[in-house]
Formats: sequence, structure tokens, C-alpha cells
Amino acid sequence: GSFTMGSPRDEPQRDKTEGPQTKVKLSHSFWLGKTEVTQAHYEAIIGANPSRFKEVGPNAPVEEVSWDDAMDFCIALTERERTNKRLPKSYVYTLPTEAQWEYACRAGTTSPFAGHPSAMAWSNGNSRETTHPVAMLQPNNWGFYDMSGNVLEWCFDWYGDYPGGSVKDPSGTKRGHFRMARGGSWRMDSRVGRSAARAGGSQGRRDYTIGFRVALSSEK
Repeated sequence: GSFTMGSPRDEPQRDKTEGPQTKVKLSHSFWLGKTEVTQAHYEAIIGANPSRFKEVGPNAPVEEVSWDDAMDFCIALTERERTNKRLPKSYVYTLPTEAQWEYACRAGTTSPFAGHPSAMAWSNGNSRETTHPVAMLQPNNWGFYDMSGNVLEWCFDWYGDYPGGSVKDPSGTKRGHFRMARGGSWRMDSRVGRSAARAGGSQGRRDYTIGFRVALSSEK
């Protein structure tokens, strides 16, 4: 599919890193987890649960995971599914690119949010300073839960400026200092949960506001 990535200059609370708007074509099919990886999912694959908010329960999103931790999870999941002959060798679990993430988050919308923030996102206005079990609020038009709020979600890309114009299958710059994360969290105000909002950190950063969801795609 195709969509416009980033935000227009007149979008309220916009940050300049969200532009210039760029027309993106995604030419390869991919799958995306309908929820963030939960504490139960993570422990089943890695054998440990690093989360701060364990008291919320196993269906809360895993947090306190770095970009490296998230990629290790994807590698281990890929190996397990191949060993059990549930995954063709040409497919891998990985983190979504920023473009894949925003495409799924927008779910065909062009407005700042994919729906009403208070109905779809746990943020500082309704979270009571904690994460919540996944899939408790409304999904977006394509059935994805918690794309805004609950925890930020690591993406594959290094941080980089958008090129503008039209691009095909972008995956960020080849190197950088920070990895991207998207979607806002339980601690942040709703503007950070806008579809175009960008965040992130060093790939070793662990924080109780950051988790991830997995993508599945064919190896290029």
C-alpha cells in the first residue's frame, strides 16, 4: 500500500522532525502483531520478565527492554518457529520499520490520531501512572490495539530525517546514534501518541515506558 508519512506543518503540537511529509510506497507484504508483546510472551521466549509493572499481570506489555533485547526476542522467536516447522525459512520475525509502523497505526486515516485518543490510548490522562493489559481499549480501523499509548514501541530504523518527495520501502539511515520508537506511553500526554509523532533512544536504553511489537516479513 501507499500513504503519506509525517505530519503537515499546520498540525497542532507538531514537531519539526515529523517532516517533510513523504509519500511512501510499501511494495512487500508484512504482518504485524495486533498487540504489543506482553510479559507472558516475552518470558515464554526469553525465560525472564524484566518489567517494572509485573503487578499489572502477564497480559500487560513487557517494558524495560532495550532495542537490542527486542531484536534478541525476534531472533529467538524466529529460531523456535523454524525449529518447530511453523515458519518458512524465507520469513523472519523482526521489528517494524518506522514506515510500516506508521502505515499500520494510521490504518487509512490522515488525521493526527487514528481515532479518539481517550478511547484508544493509555496516556497520562487516564493511565493512573501504570501500564495496562493489552487490547483493553478500542483498536484502530485495521484491528491493531494500543498503537498509541501504553508503551512506546521500538522500530527497526536508526533516527534520520525524512527525505520528502516519494520513496519506496524506506528503512531509515544506514547508521546513527538513536533507534526510533513510536506511539507514546502511559506516562506521556496524548500529543506524543499522534500517528506522526517520533521518539526513541540509544539501542541499549531500558525504560519502563518502552516495549515493542513484532513484525513478520520475508527476508529481502
